[in-house]
Amino acid sequence: MIDTWGVRARVMLVAVLPMLVLAIVLTAFYTRSRVADHEEAYHARGQAFARQLAAASEYALFSGNRETLHRLASAMLAEDDVTGVLIVDRGGEALARSGYLDNSLPILSQLAPSRRLFDTPQTLRIIEPVVPSTLDLDDDLSGQTPGAGPVAAPPPMLGAVIVDMSRSRLDDRQRELLLTGSIVIVLVLLGSMMLANYMSRGVTGPIRQVAVTVERIGRGQFSARVPPVGGGTLRTLTDGVNQMAAQLASAHDDMSRQIAEATAELRESKDQAERATLSKSRFLAAASHDLRQPMHALGLFIAELAQHDHAPDVQRLVERIAASAAAMENLLDSLLDISRLDADVVKPNVRAFPLQPLLDRIAADERPGADARDLELKARPTDAWISSDPVLFERILSNLVSNAVRYTRKGRVLVACRRRGDRLRIEVRDNGVGIPAEFQETIFQEFVQLHNPERSRDKGLGLGLPIVRRLTELLHHHLTLRSSPGRGSVFAVEVPLAKPEASTAGAESERMPGDLGGLHVALVDDDPLARGSMQSLLTSWGCKVAAAGDAESLVDQLNRDGTVPELIISDFRLDGGFNGIDVIRSLRAWTAADIPAVLVTGDTGPDTLRQAQEEGLPLLHKPVRPARLRALLNRLPGRND
Repeated sequence: MIDTWGVRARVMLVAVLPMLVLAIVLTAFYTRSRVADHEEAYHARGQAFARQLAAASEYALFSGNRETLHRLASAMLAEDDVTGVLIVDRGGEALARSGYLDNSLPILSQLAPSRRLFDTPQTLRIIEPVVPSTLDLDDDLSGQTPGAGPVAAPPPMLGAVIVDMSRSRLDDRQRELLLTGSIVIVLVLLGSMMLANYMSRGVTGPIRQVAVTVERIGRGQFSARVPPVGGGTLRTLTDGVNQMAAQLASAHDDMSRQIAEATAELRESKDQAERATLSKSRFLAAASHDLRQPMHALGLFIAELAQHDHAPDVQRLVERIAASAAAMENLLDSLLDISRLDADVVKPNVRAFPLQPLLDRIAADERPGADARDLELKARPTDAWISSDPVLFERILSNLVSNAVRYTRKGRVLVACRRRGDRLRIEVRDNGVGIPAEFQETIFQEFVQLHNPERSRDKGLGLGLPIVRRLTELLHHHLTLRSSPGRGSVFAVEVPLAKPEASTAGAESERMPGDLGGLHVALVDDDPLARGSMQSLLTSWGCKVAAAGDAESLVDQLNRDGTVPELIISDFRLDGGFNGIDVIRSLRAWTAADIPAVLVTGDTGPDTLRQAQEEGLPLLHKPVRPARLRALLNRLPGRND
């Protein structure tokens, strides 16, 4: 426990303890000596009283004079502390008695020739024998000389005197001595504590100042200093602390200067990185737009070409061209999704919807790829409704299923649902190559493909799982992975369950494409190639298309034809400082009707998406897949019949 004491407490202990022990020892020795002296004097006084009474009672005992014996006993009571006197003969018979005798003490029936003392806490009893006095005569008549013959026997006892003395006065004196000793010890203790306190202040005061200064330095107050106090070791300590504070202050100033310089360099590097990122974004946006324009036209031409009858060799060539174009579109779509998610422009539209139609569409889209690999693709039916963004959630499951199909050599891919309380767990299971535990976090990074070292483009860019991770985080869905090499993988997404809504049943049926024959479409695109491919595709679907590069030319054409469009399709970026939103507004104003409209663009920046959302216009990114365009046209108002 002493190890936890401070310096002041230890100094107090060192100063007080020796003085206190010495005071107790000396006081105890002095008090014990004084008590012993009083005890000895008390015993000697009692014995003197007994001898005196015995000598005075000799003749009266010899003569049997009881009156004299009574007088002597009564006279003895006049002495201090004497409480009782008893005179007995040689047979123990009481001849004279005076005062009070302590009955707890014995009175001997057989008297001894020697003195006896009995001491109790209340009474001291002295029994003094009474013997006749002897007188040695040297008269040369006895015929004996001293030492010449045997010594005569001592004379017989005449009796004894018994004297009782009270110890009360002696006890009072002893208590006074003990009280005096205690007072002396207390005074010594108080004096030593005062002295120790004074000494401890002299020792701990400078140390406390050093401690306070060190604490201030620890809080960053490097200007704090210890005032010069004491000498010797204390002075060395204060000088050392002050020197340490000065060195720390200098080091802190140097470090602050270095941090400021490093911060300035980091800020400059950050600014350069932001400028480089902005330049890269602008370059990618421009490059993406320029790439999407010809890809958009190519996809539309291929779609139109596939609708015609061809010879088997030509048909196979068209299918290969379509597959290559589709692979390129998938790559561009993945890059677009990643850029939109990183730009934080995707805002989820969470609502309740049935899961089964979504599973059916994904199975229908991925079944051709599964059949080509001789895989069994199955989605177990479910009647569950979930709460999520249907478009984004379809993208999540579509990426997981396509990933499972891509990396499963044989066997099957299964999509199954399981209820867990108020949540639904959707699992995508496969018995493919599996993923080692050390790579199960790496695969969610961009452009990571464990089983595609040759970077084959038919296996994508390695962006599917990163998109899944970002979308699940955006929607606050829980994504898990369980896999082992050679035993397949299980990707699972947990989503909240929702209550069924009867009103959405008809809306889901609107996704099925129908007949577009006779639909009057107004098409605006300043790129002749893209405009021609879109016009040709829409015409092949049975639409009546009025196409132009700007709004004025389109209005002139509509006036000549005398038709009013039922649908407007416009590119977003147009020549002359206008955009597709301006064109749609002007055409609606010209027709005085809220004509359904669709924006098509090759821009991937967030501003284009934001403007389309603010205007309430659906937006398709180039290259536009014909199936997606046709499905959108059938979902627009007025196309539900």
